[in-house]
Amino acid sequence: MIRLMIALQFLTVFPIKLKQMPSLKQNAESLLFYPLVGLMIGGLLFALTLLLQALPSLVLATFVLVIWIWLTGGLHLDGLADTADAWVGGFGDPERTLNIMKDPNCGPIGVLSLILISLLKLAALYLLIEMHQYDLIILIPLLGRLAPLFLFLTTPYVRKSGLGSAITEYLPRTIAFSILIIITFLSCYLSLAGSIGLASGIVTLLYLRFKFIQRIGGITGDTVGAAIEISETTILLTCALSVFYLPALV
Repeated sequence: MIRLMIALQFLTVFPIKLKQMPSLKQNAESLLFYPLVGLMIGGLLFALTLLLQALPSLVLATFVLVIWIWLTGGLHLDGLADTADAWVGGFGDPERTLNIMKDPNCGPIGVLSLILISLLKLAALYLLIEMHQYDLIILIPLLGRLAPLFLFLTTPYVRKSGLGSAITEYLPRTIAFSILIIITFLSCYLSLAGSIGLASGIVTLLYLRFKFIQRIGGITGDTVGAAIEISETTILLTCALSVFYLPALV
């Protein structure tokens, strides 16, 4: 239970108070519960969509997106902005790229990345709501939070200290791989449109992993956050377009 509480405290704004400071091993093992936290977020967004479905679709989509961002505290968006700034400002230099990621200020490229990702999510949510495919909203945050498991299992962590290096050391690899496989198969079974979205998310993650290794030799906390946002958006947009253009998949 402590591992789930750690995951909830880190990934959401839920008022979780731990009785004691978690160990490095517990922090690493909490990663196994990230998909479950994603499912909780998706379930809340689904319930909200059902509750307010009488609203105009654009208003409802905007409201769902705002609550989505609020529930996560903008954590992954912060990583996306830092990564975008570093990727452009780093001029291909690994050390410069890593140094820019440490800068707490958000540059114009970071702001632009936040605007673009929010617009894409809003458009996709609008499509799903217009097509009355509310159930797919449950899947997206769940699938998006497979990204940290995949990246920490397959990619070196470039910083020598911090939470990320402890996760790499203590993450139970067999259980983590099992979770990835089980959720992947369940998602494909539950929804054909969702399976297409998942496929696009996998391709996106593979590409991001390649670029992370190419530029900085691995991942950081910021790049993992960026991967969650980008893969989540790709899955959401692909699901929405699949439902719109191929309604027989529903």
